[in-house]
Amino acid sequence: MEQKQTLLQSILVYKDLRMLKILLIGAISGFPWVLIASSLSLWLKEEGLSRSTIGWAGLIFSVYAFNYLWAPIIDRIQIPIITKKLGHRRGWIFLMQVTIISSLLVWSLINPSQNLTLLIFIGLIIAVASATQDINLDALRIEQINENEGKAMAAGAAIAVVGWWTGYKLGGIVALFTAEYFESIGIDNYWQATFLVLGVVIILMNIGLMFIHEPIETNRRINQKETDKIIAQKLGSSNFFKKFIVYITGTIFGPIVNFFYKNGFAIAAGILGFVFLFKIGEAFLGRMSIVFYKEIGFSKGDIAIYSKGLGWITTVVFTLLGGVMAMRVGTIKTMFFAGGLMALTNLLFAILAWTGRSELLFAIAVIADDITAAFATVAFVAFISLLVDRTYTATQYALLASIGTAGRTTLASSSGALVDWLNGDWGTFFILTTIMVIPSLICLWFIRKKIKFGIQ
Repeated sequence: MEQKQTLLQSILVYKDLRMLKILLIGAISGFPWVLIASSLSLWLKEEGLSRSTIGWAGLIFSVYAFNYLWAPIIDRIQIPIITKKLGHRRGWIFLMQVTIISSLLVWSLINPSQNLTLLIFIGLIIAVASATQDINLDALRIEQINENEGKAMAAGAAIAVVGWWTGYKLGGIVALFTAEYFESIGIDNYWQATFLVLGVVIILMNIGLMFIHEPIETNRRINQKETDKIIAQKLGSSNFFKKFIVYITGTIFGPIVNFFYKNGFAIAAGILGFVFLFKIGEAFLGRMSIVFYKEIGFSKGDIAIYSKGLGWITTVVFTLLGGVMAMRVGTIKTMFFAGGLMALTNLLFAILAWTGRSELLFAIAVIADDITAAFATVAFVAFISLLVDRTYTATQYALLASIGTAGRTTLASSSGALVDWLNGDWGTFFILTTIMVIPSLICLWFIRKKIKFGIQ
């Protein structure tokens, strides 16, 4: 158990050199979204393709929700030559970044109107490479911090979130200004030229990656082989076929067995329930918020100023403050605080729905929502980062993150139907999103003293 820090000591944790490395890790993770989100969409739009086509192109994002399926392979398989030179995590990241750069080179030669299928296929390759890269980036971030450094893990989670938004936002600025400049000087295929510049940015990130230390792993492969031995004993006599079955079973199911064995079935089930349910209320609100703003009379300009313009600053500042809070009072207490904050924020939207258009209340509600999202995200990332076993870092983190994503994407897809069922009663809708927060906090309450990680 770590000694309680003063506020100044908690803030000074951010001065740790490892935080700078984690900031870069987060930026590397966020940057590919510039390619397959804003840049791709705007490129297709300016090439005259329909909104429907652009919307369907967004299906490539779905691979992020399923990267846990191949995470066990990433945790287990070593890349010949590259792994020995760069390390397990950095080797995989390097290979994925080479794949992304190669894809950008292909994009620079494509005319979307003539080769749309190929363009989307290359975009899918970028998405798969980015999702695979994320598996290793999350693991590399977690492995920068020792298992008993709970406060540093909380700070690292905050810095990783800030890094992701930095890579995404600043990368977007580079992409948009570069494309605009190339267009202004008369380059016809200005987006294709822009992707070459973005490829250079990825090369610079690769250079930065070389300065991120990858801890020398001595126990992971030993522990994985111990799991294999347990499975082999269950299967009985040994032959080539059974050795293959042991290897595959250990690779795929070893991380799951390890998670339930470490925590016990009841606690593990409680953790999974909490992770699945925690952000559902926030997701329901987020999915319908823009529709709500328009329906009660706010313009796109109003939405841009309050919901988008202040969002970046608010997110960065309160993400860092959320990290400080997790260091000061513990990750679990921060989770309860973030959950309560989510409920109160949703009530603000209910009041706005009942009172009608109020610019002041609108500003307060959306800023409070940004603050809530910042606290909830950093607490959530710190929570699942502390839960993973270093033997299966990539797989367990990817699985827990995907379960959280599944809760938000599957159930929240019915948010519009819920508003219709309520006949457009937005006030009641936001009350229901407030209530949705409660089940996850009940799960957390029952398991709070039995969760096994550094500090609580």
